[in-house]
Amino acid sequence: MGVTGHGPSSEEEDERMLSPGRTWPLLAGVIALLILAAGACGGDDKSTTTQTPAATATAATSVIHGDGPSGVSSPEDDRPEVGLPKGKIILGSHASLSGGFDRIPQPVDGLQTYFEYVNTEKGGVCGRQIEFQLEDDGYEPAKAQKVTRKLVEQDHIFAMVASRGTAAHSAVWEYLNENGIPDLWVMIGAHKFAADPQAHPWTVPLLPDYFVEGAIQGKYISENFPGKKVTILYQNDDFGKDSLAGLQNALDPSNELIAPQSYGPTAVSVQSQVASLMETGAEVAVCACIPGYTAQAIESADRLGWEPQWIVSYVSSDQFMFSYIAPETIEGTLSLQANKLIQQTDDPAIQEHIRIMNEYADVAPTNWTVVGQIAGELTEAALQAACDSGILSRNSLMDAVESLRDYQSELNLPGITWTLGPDDHTGIEAMRLLVAKVVDGKGMWEYEGDLISFR
Repeated sequence: MGVTGHGPSSEEEDERMLSPGRTWPLLAGVIALLILAAGACGGDDKSTTTQTPAATATAATSVIHGDGPSGVSSPEDDRPEVGLPKGKIILGSHASLSGGFDRIPQPVDGLQTYFEYVNTEKGGVCGRQIEFQLEDDGYEPAKAQKVTRKLVEQDHIFAMVASRGTAAHSAVWEYLNENGIPDLWVMIGAHKFAADPQAHPWTVPLLPDYFVEGAIQGKYISENFPGKKVTILYQNDDFGKDSLAGLQNALDPSNELIAPQSYGPTAVSVQSQVASLMETGAEVAVCACIPGYTAQAIESADRLGWEPQWIVSYVSSDQFMFSYIAPETIEGTLSLQANKLIQQTDDPAIQEHIRIMNEYADVAPTNWTVVGQIAGELTEAALQAACDSGILSRNSLMDAVESLRDYQSELNLPGITWTLGPDDHTGIEAMRLLVAKVVDGKGMWEYEGDLISFR
C-alpha cells in the first residue's frame, strides 16, 4: 500500500492462500471433509469440487467458520452465523470510549457516521444494510479480549473494522487471525501489524506505520537541518519504539541523535525528561507522543527557555491539539499528514464530509473523522468488489482488499493511493509536512511543501 505498489501474480495468490495464517484452517477443513465423507455414502458434490489451492483454502476456511463452500450470492440469503443475516452485514469494532478517551476525537465517529450515510442514501452495500457493533475496551487489553470474543462468538460479526489502541488490539489480533476474521483498517501505526502478512493474512492497517513516519521525519531533518543535533522524547511502547527506530534508520550521520528519553504510557509528567533533553543542546526535538504528553513536553521546554524545532507525531496533528496547549506556544511546530484537513472547507470532498457528519451524527467533524470516513469508503469498496465477484464471504472480502490497485479517496491528498497485495499490507508510505500556525488568534495546521516519500 502507499504511493506505489505491485499486483499479485497467480503464484503469490496461491502462496497467500497457503500461508501459515491460513494453513491450519486448510488442514482442519480437509480433516472435517474426510470425516463427513466417511460418515455418509456419497455427499455434497460442492465439497469436492476444489480445483485450485485458492479454492481449497476458501472451502476449508468456510468449514471452520460456516461460510459454506459458496458463501452467499444474494441479499436474501440468510447466514447470521457468519455475520450475514438476510439483508444485513454485521461489522464490529473496539475502541477506547471511556476513561477520558470519550473527550478525544475518534476515527470511529467518522466511520459509524459514514455507514449511516451509506445505508440511508445508497441503500447499503450489496443490497444489504450495514449493522455496526461498537464495543468500548477502555484501552484495557483484558477488556479488549472480552468484547472481541463477544463480537465474534455472540454477535457473529462478518469482519472487524477500524479497531484502535495498540495495547488493546495487540491482545486480540492473533485471535482474529486464528479464527479467520477479517481485521481491516486497523487504526494503529505499530509496525508489527503490517510487518508479516504471511503470518497474519487477515490484518490490514490503515494509518501510516510509526516506523515509516519516523523515517520520513529523519529524512526531512537531514535534508533541512543538516549537521544539527537531534533528540527525541518517545512513549515506551510499540508506538514510541517504532518511531525511534525509523528516525535512527533515516537520519544522516551528520545529524547526531543525542540521549533519547522515554516515558511510560501512564506517566503523570514528562518534565524531568524534557529537562534532560534540554541539557543535550539539541536544536531539533522529535516527540513520538500522544497529544497530552506532546503538549506537556512543548510547554515544559517553553518554561525552561529551550526552543528547539519541534517535530511531533501525526497522532497530535488534529485541531483538537490546540485545546491542550496555547496556539502561541505550539506555533512553528511541525508534523505530518496524508489527508485533506477539516478546515479546507473550499474542497468539495471536505464539504461533503462535513455535510455527512452534520446530517447523520452529533459529533463535530475533525481530521480524525476524515480518517474514519476513509476507512468506511475502503470498507464499502471492498465489500462491493467481493459481491461483484459473485460470492460474498470472508475470503472473497480479503481477496477484494488485496486486489485494491491505486485506490484513492477524495479525502486523501493528491498522490496518496492505496495498493495492496498478499505480501503487502503496509500503510501509507508518503506524507506531507504540516506547520502549526496562529491565524486570527486561533491555532491551525497548514500544509507546506510536497509529499515526502518513505522510499
